[in-house]
Amino acid sequence: MISIKRLNTGARNFESRLATLLAFEAAQNPRVDADVARILADIKTHGDAALLKYTRKFDFNAGSMAGLKISRDDMRHALAGLPAAQRSALKQAASRVRAYHEKQRAGSWHYTDQDGTRLGQQVTALDRVGIYVPGGKAAYPSTVLMNAVPARVAGVGEIVMVVPTPGGQRNPLVLAAAALAGVDRAFAIGGAQAVGALAYGTRTVPQVDKIVGPGNAYVAAAKRRVFGVVGIDMVAGPSEILVVCDGTTNPDWIAMDMFSQAEHDQLAQAILLSPDGAFVDRVAASIARQLADMPRRAVIKAALENRGALIRVSNLDEACSLVNRIAPEHLELAVARPAPLLKKIRHAGAIFLGRYTSEALGDYCAGPNHVLPTSRTARFSSPLGVYDFQKRSSVIQVSRQGARKLGAIAAELARGEGLFAHAKSAEYRMK
Repeated sequence: MISIKRLNTGARNFESRLATLLAFEAAQNPRVDADVARILADIKTHGDAALLKYTRKFDFNAGSMAGLKISRDDMRHALAGLPAAQRSALKQAASRVRAYHEKQRAGSWHYTDQDGTRLGQQVTALDRVGIYVPGGKAAYPSTVLMNAVPARVAGVGEIVMVVPTPGGQRNPLVLAAAALAGVDRAFAIGGAQAVGALAYGTRTVPQVDKIVGPGNAYVAAAKRRVFGVVGIDMVAGPSEILVVCDGTTNPDWIAMDMFSQAEHDQLAQAILLSPDGAFVDRVAASIARQLADMPRRAVIKAALENRGALIRVSNLDEACSLVNRIAPEHLELAVARPAPLLKKIRHAGAIFLGRYTSEALGDYCAGPNHVLPTSRTARFSSPLGVYDFQKRSSVIQVSRQGARKLGAIAAELARGEGLFAHAKSAEYRMK
């Protein structure tokens, strides 16, 4: 049996129940944070020696730093050794991800105003990035593609991958994905120690400019702590899916869509919004029936009972309003006419339109990135993309005529701020 929360927007206690459902303690666990602080300090001070120590403690008994290196030949051999169907699927996914992200590449631009002053923006790629690929509980070749491909499209000079290998077992799909995505260097390390190595650099692991990719609580805590020394993409929380359905989609499909995120983690969140009460009942029945066949049913059951919900709304307009309040990582608009609803959505990481667009396709091969904002951060942040691996420099070239015009403006404002040297610097060029 499974007990999943049932809410109704018309109920008097709906707001309080919704608040409880959405509440998630995102603050760092003090014990985890203390452990991470100690690990990072050790990596910063002792470098490779500390990295070896923690790898031996948490993953496998590496004999030396050489045993942690994953060569490009290792990646190429893994790709060549895959079964043909698997290799084909991986190549097709990589191709679609690359094609989508090539549309995001930004270019430099400039213009010249009336006084001859030239203004613009120069876009350049980061020199070196580190991508963290989880590997503790499962292998994620899709995460390799989603992080490395946009970096390569952006023109990043060097991509360094870290991936934990419990027991020393290297997953061939992950290495094959690294070969396809253009990873330059890779290391069989994980956890906070891997984040520290990328952030501070060791004799073996190069320091990077930015660290991207999801991980467990220790990885998230480490990324928080090293931000400022290096850039980070985001601090990801548990997976989320919010499905809006008009009641005309097969309830088994919707139940399985909810399972697809619930199976990630006991803290994952899966919610259904529908104006059709009878349909909500059918989805609940489908959840109870299909759960028994799921290999990860214990995780799914815990996630749905902890943070899942079936919510009856008065209409689809109200559903859209709730979507914007929840700001989910993944949003499925499983309705007959999704386009009118799309115009009403302001806050969601990725939006899947129509009854045939399962969220799972976005995880692997649709093309858009699956590294998405969670925990309501879609209100102010975006999916990982090429723009995360590029930076913009302002370009200013002032003409002699422009120096007189702009100098007068700058000098007046500088004196108003009490900054005399600023004013004189501008005025020298006015004469």
